[in-house]
Amino acid sequence: MIIEPVAFFHSPLTSKFGVPRQSGIVSQLPGRIEFVVPYTQSEALRGMEDYDYLWIIWGFSENVDADKHPTVRPPLLGGNERVGVWATRSPFRPNNLGLSSVRIRRVLADEAVIEVWGADLMDGTPIYDVKPYLPYVDSHAEARGGFTDQHSWQRLEVSMDGRYANLFSDADLQVLRELLSLDPRPHYHRDDSREYGMPFMGYDVRFRVADGVLYVLEIGG
Repeated sequence: MIIEPVAFFHSPLTSKFGVPRQSGIVSQLPGRIEFVVPYTQSEALRGMEDYDYLWIIWGFSENVDADKHPTVRPPLLGGNERVGVWATRSPFRPNNLGLSSVRIRRVLADEAVIEVWGADLMDGTPIYDVKPYLPYVDSHAEARGGFTDQHSWQRLEVSMDGRYANLFSDADLQVLRELLSLDPRPHYHRDDSREYGMPFMGYDVRFRVADGVLYVLEIGG
């Protein structure tokens, strides 16, 4: 079977560095699903406005040539414990396919666009299919969650100079703070003196982390 993109995703995050590690963690992170020819017929989106959430099937386009192994080291476990790849949502998978649940913000049928919130996709990610989220079959509140039941993301305090607030709307500034609080650093980087850069909405956000606090050093164009 050969599959090809039906759409591409557009996001304020132009690098995989800083992308949330699961969908929904940064609930107000905006994004756009833009369908491509020959999948731009407005009638294909008829009825989509009656749903609140979507499933997106997409491609880990940055990991296509990466080595794949039967076990991986989830960041949630500190990168120190190996788990079978099928028991994780690791991007290092044989077929490079991802699955995310996102909230529908607005359906622009005439433009063949779905605006969404909360995706864990970087800008330019290929999308292979979208399907409506159905609460009566897709929600299982009593289900076990494997190692995620015993571990949760520890958010960082974010320290940012007030002068940077003028660069963003209040909503975008809150999204940036949430993204930074999730500690965008690779799990194997824990050097308090190291400086990192994360692209966000056309800006380069420079920061370092020490003693549980993320310090924004500079935000430049």
